[in-house]
Amino acid sequence: MHYQGSTFGYSLVAGAVFTALTSSAVVAQEVTVDEKQVEKIEVTATRRSGSLQEVPINISAITSDVLAQQNIEDLDSVARWVPGLTVTDQGGRDDSPIIVRGLNTNSSGPSSDGGTVATYFGDIPLFLNMRLLDVDRVEVLIGPQGTLYGAGTLGGAIRYIPKAVDLDFASGEVTADVFSINESDSLGGEGSFVFNAPIIEGELGIRASLNYLNNPGYLDYNYVVKDGGVSLPNPDWSDSDAVSDNIEQVKDANGEDTLTGRVAVRWVPTDDIDATLTYFYQKQDVEGRSITHYDALSDENPLSDIVGKYESAYRYEEPREREDSLLSLEVKADLGFAELVTATGFSKFEANGQRDQTDLLIRLDYSYEEFPAFSAYTEEVEEREIFTQEVRLVSQGSGPLSWIVGGFYYDVDSDGSSKEYTPNFDEYAIDVWEVGGNYRPDDLEYYSVDHSEVTEKALFGELTYELTDKWDITLGLRAYEYEVFSRSAVDLPLYYSVFEGRDSDSIVLDYGEESADDSGTLLKFNTSYQFTSDTMGYVTISEGFRIGGANSVAACPDNIDELNNQIICAEPEEQLYEADTTTNYEAGVKTSYFSNKLQVNTALFYVDWADPQVSGATVNGQQPITVNAEGAASKGVELSLRTLLSDNIRAYATYAYTKAELTADAPFLFGVIDEQGTELQDYFDGKDGDRLPGSAEHQFSLGITYSQEIFDDKMLDVNYGITAQSDIYTTVGLRQDGEALPGYAVSNLNARISDEDWSVTFYIDNLFDKYAFTSTRRNVGDIGLGAFDSTLQPNGTDIQRNYGHYLLTPRTVGLKFNYQFGM
Repeated sequence: MHYQGSTFGYSLVAGAVFTALTSSAVVAQEVTVDEKQVEKIEVTATRRSGSLQEVPINISAITSDVLAQQNIEDLDSVARWVPGLTVTDQGGRDDSPIIVRGLNTNSSGPSSDGGTVATYFGDIPLFLNMRLLDVDRVEVLIGPQGTLYGAGTLGGAIRYIPKAVDLDFASGEVTADVFSINESDSLGGEGSFVFNAPIIEGELGIRASLNYLNNPGYLDYNYVVKDGGVSLPNPDWSDSDAVSDNIEQVKDANGEDTLTGRVAVRWVPTDDIDATLTYFYQKQDVEGRSITHYDALSDENPLSDIVGKYESAYRYEEPREREDSLLSLEVKADLGFAELVTATGFSKFEANGQRDQTDLLIRLDYSYEEFPAFSAYTEEVEEREIFTQEVRLVSQGSGPLSWIVGGFYYDVDSDGSSKEYTPNFDEYAIDVWEVGGNYRPDDLEYYSVDHSEVTEKALFGELTYELTDKWDITLGLRAYEYEVFSRSAVDLPLYYSVFEGRDSDSIVLDYGEESADDSGTLLKFNTSYQFTSDTMGYVTISEGFRIGGANSVAACPDNIDELNNQIICAEPEEQLYEADTTTNYEAGVKTSYFSNKLQVNTALFYVDWADPQVSGATVNGQQPITVNAEGAASKGVELSLRTLLSDNIRAYATYAYTKAELTADAPFLFGVIDEQGTELQDYFDGKDGDRLPGSAEHQFSLGITYSQEIFDDKMLDVNYGITAQSDIYTTVGLRQDGEALPGYAVSNLNARISDEDWSVTFYIDNLFDKYAFTSTRRNVGDIGLGAFDSTLQPNGTDIQRNYGHYLLTPRTVGLKFNYQFGM
């Protein structure tokens, strides 16, 4: 059974408007009045400073002014204003998938980031959805960029450009924000402080920033067990005393506290050397998932008529703490013939979290649910250390020939562990089932550990030649090699203690190891022609690359075929996945009209994707893993405009159409097996022509700013923005119980009164309080509405609570104050 989403009627209107304007793929941008022209925006994404309209590639740049106008504070919000980029908002607990031009065949659930984009903080790769604090602009390059950037990019690159240390003037900025979210019982708040000071004028300076966000949350966990293994997770819901004895309510259980800080020291000892040492830190403490179980439970589940629109039915709270840090050194040296840039970064990531695991064990059909008080939870710990070194030379000659050459080194060590607990199940098994084994006081039912190491080396560069004053040709090359090593083990302590008589505190880990390596080259061709002073066209053919890796599922023990108990593990062929590559074909036009009062740009593209890394599942335990399919492709158009409608009104808009689909069958994509252990093909395979999940076919955004001087010397700015998208598939071609999440539109409105050094902004995000699903966790098969044959329905569909929907944040109303000072 498939769920179909609503149509996207207004896309036809948006498409007609943009087609009539024959626009291009530069992102919507802030427009300011400068001699009655659209503002000229300088970008550095091509490793040289240049105007956004003059750079002959598909690049977007959102300035700090637009970030403020549309209340954009993280990458999720940025993506709504960038044609071709999709970032699915899954709340603070889960990493949001980043998808470029539909390049993601994973499901739209948690941890489905396809890795199609390299994210940079300055010149350092940093894989983090950071708070946009003290950022000058965000630059987004659509299409492979491996010949310009050290980190290989399959679909694009995102650069956070922090504000530089000012060596001449001392200044500071204070911002305070108070807001209220519909459905929340508490006010939220955010405060930030930025300070810049020269230590030795013109030579040495420091810049520091600090931000603290308290988001109170808006979604309630009203069905949490009071005492795991004692309290009944499914009491008589019609008996208020039974409910109060076993269940507790947790209000606003998806809140978040995030602390973000940066300290940068800049040293310019001579006119030829510029060095910046930076320490960046972000800590997130998230209370739970932004998932609702409204309309996501089986009709036989007594909670199906009880759970509200902003309620989760998890039996345990699902908090997660995460810390990210980066220490980097960036040095620029003028060598005369070229600029030398070296960027060294060391980053650390640590996270630990808890999640409800009850449904997985019930679904595996090993009779856990016979224990009336059965519930389970998992504790997960992740650690990662990354060292990167990038060195490049950028020519500075004035002749027709220019070039960029660089080297890149990347080393990452990752460790993870997962502990699954089933409170008091050992007592039930021994006392009721009379299995005769040993009790397991720690309740540890499953334990897995994994370690992986990835190293990559690359040489990259581009060569540009001006054939004429109007015609350029660029050739690029990237040569790379990488190695992957994985070591993992799994144990079932409770099973072996209770059923096999092992010691009550024993843990036995039998490690397995896997390794892989690969090398290759990538090419790029670009040519551009300046037809007139207002019209430039370009054609690009570029190859992208993403390294292979290891799945974070423990290796199966050698005697896996002899085990009759439940087990979650990866067979040898499931532990690693190979690299995949893209070839991007693109043609674009960048234009301006009416003395640069209107900029309209367009790009047409086709992406051929070889060996795409896709979401699969292990045969043992149905755990999500990454595997390789044979092929996929994406094609479409990306358009945007910026315009000065009058001296007081500015507007910017974008539209993107993306059709992404498999180009070959993908056998065993979902890893579904029947009761005899036979893989089920046909319906559960991906098929040639299946639409890829995670991104909308249509995306649209429109921002309008009205500015007017009031009270003689104050400025009033009124900003309205609307972003919209069509439906999104949750699995490839809606197979294996996929659904089409309906499209939706979100409006934001704010008004700001400002003086030279202060401003006050009243804002409303999600103006019309749109209720919408952004993605799913699991699928409708969990509640018996999937495509499975009736004999293959998951166990316990009447009590399953695993499947649910991530939610769009309800209407948020806030008041923000900003004060800037100089010394």
